[in-house]
Amino acid sequence: MKHQTIYFKNEPRIVATSTIAGTKECAGIIGRYVETALSDDMYGESTYEKAECKMLSHVIDGAIANAGLKRHEVDMIVSGDLLNQIISASFAARDFSVPFLGVYGACSTMAESLAVAATFLDGGYCDRVVAATGSHFASAERQYRYPLELGTTRPPQSQWTVTGAGGALLAREGNGVKITAATLGKVVDFGITDVNNMGAAMAPAIGIIKP
Repeated sequence: MKHQTIYFKNEPRIVATSTIAGTKECAGIIGRYVETALSDDMYGESTYEKAECKMLSHVIDGAIANAGLKRHEVDMIVSGDLLNQIISASFAARDFSVPFLGVYGACSTMAESLAVAATFLDGGYCDRVVAATGSHFASAERQYRYPLELGTTRPPQSQWTVTGAGGALLAREGNGVKITAATLGKVVDFGITDVNNMGAAMAPAIGIIKP
């Protein structure tokens, strides 16, 4: 590892992916790239958290299926979400009977999942790994700001957490995008206290990456 970057000698491949997203996300230009577009953000479930867990399970299964594999052919799942004790990822992984590593990086969780999965593959410890993450706008509002049930007015500049999930099947061999390196960021605190301006809180970390 040089400075902050890990270089992968064997260059693991992303051989298959799967995505799902809510109504708001699919209404924009991103919608054309989403594999499964929801017509109901509750996804047929009774709570936002259950819907989030179901979305994660869907993309993990989807990535495995799109790679032409079965669940038992996957060596590990690396996944996380935005909730306490990463419950969505943990409950999703419970149904797969596959070794599981839970990660938490908030907005960087997918990048972290890919980096961890690629490291295990590059080291020869696994042959196939699923990296995944997901979130739900309503569960994130309850977690970090105000539950929707309160009817709190949102300021115009506030961020909107994605309702959706994504999964990728990584392998040591096969056709697909190569992961050649992973750069690990540092925690930088510029004292941003506005919970509606997460961009300002996270942006400084990008500026300190050295080649």
